[in-house]
Amino acid sequence: MVTSFLLFFVCLLIFVRTESLLVNITILETAVAKGAVCLDGTPPAYHLDRGSGPGVNNWVISVEGGGWCQNVTLCLTRKNTRLGSSAKMDHQLPFSGMMSNDPNFNPEFYNWNRVSVRYCDGGSFTGDVEAIDPGTGLHYRGARIFKAIMEELLAQGMNTSQNGSAKNLPPSCTSKLKPGLCFFPENVAQQIKTPLFIINAAYDHWQVRNILVAPGTDPKGAWTSCKANIKNCTPYQLTVLQGFREDFLKALEGLGRSSTRGYYINSCFSHCQSQQQAYWFGLNSPRLFNKTIAEAVRDWFLETDQYRHIDCPYPCDKTCVDATDIITSQHI
Repeated sequence: MVTSFLLFFVCLLIFVRTESLLVNITILETAVAKGAVCLDGTPPAYHLDRGSGPGVNNWVISVEGGGWCQNVTLCLTRKNTRLGSSAKMDHQLPFSGMMSNDPNFNPEFYNWNRVSVRYCDGGSFTGDVEAIDPGTGLHYRGARIFKAIMEELLAQGMNTSQNGSAKNLPPSCTSKLKPGLCFFPENVAQQIKTPLFIINAAYDHWQVRNILVAPGTDPKGAWTSCKANIKNCTPYQLTVLQGFREDFLKALEGLGRSSTRGYYINSCFSHCQSQQQAYWFGLNSPRLFNKTIAEAVRDWFLETDQYRHIDCPYPCDKTCVDATDIITSQHI
C-alpha cells in the first residue's frame, strides 16, 4: 500500500452550489527576495488545508489555470486582476470537489493535504526574466514562483511525500520542438514518468469558447447560443464539435500505451470537472462505465483498475450535469 503520494492537476476555478470549505490565503513574502513575484511585483500565494490521520503524508496540489497573456497589452490588463497580482486575490478560496475535506463528497482524498497554488504570472509558471520591463513594470517570473512555492511546501511537510514535482518544460520536448509547443499535453505527456490520470471532457467548453470559436472570431454571434449550452447547437455546429472531439481523441491515442496512465474521457459539455462537486462525486454525478470521476481515480490510484475509458459521442451520455445547474466563477 502506498503511504504517501503527490498529485498535481491544473484547472480554472469553477465553484458549485454545495457547501465548501473556505481556506485562507498564504502570501509568500519570503519569495520576493528570490525574485519570485507576480506580474505586478507582488508576492505569490497559495491556499493550504492540512491533512489528517492516514492522509497526513499525502498531498494534492492544484495548480490554478487561467490562460496566458501573449503580449504586453494583455499582460498589463492582467496585472490589475487576480491573475497578475496577489493583492487582487480573494483572501479565502472555496475548496470543493477533489479539494473538499468532506468524505461524503471526496471519499478518497478528503484527509490529504490539499493545496491550491495561485496563478499570477501569465505564462504557466515558466517565465524567468531577470530584467523588469522599465516601461510597464511587468515581471515575468513564473518559474521562480513555482520553485519558491514548491520549496515552501516541501518545508511544510511535502518532503515526506514519495514523489516530488517535475520540470516545467522537459528537455525531452524542448530539444525536439519549439518551447511554446511544450505547453501542450500531447507533446509532453509521453515524457511524464510519474503515473498520470487524465480527466477531460471531449467537448471541453472552455476550449470551445476560447479556442475553437475564439473571442472576436464570431462577429455576428452565430455561436453565442451554442457556446452557452451544447443543447442549443445547430446540426452544422454539432458536426464541427464532433470533429473537435475526434481531433482530441487522435491526440490522446498518439500518446501511446502506458501501464501507469489512465483516463476518463466523458462527453459532457464541461471544464475542470475534478473541482466541480457536481461532476466529481455525488448521486447525480456523470458516470462512465457506471463510475463517477472520483471512483475511477480511486480505482486507478489503488491499482484495482487501470481505468481507461472513452465515452460515446454526444448526445448519448444522459448522465452529464446540466450546465444551468452550475455557477461558474472564472474571473479572467
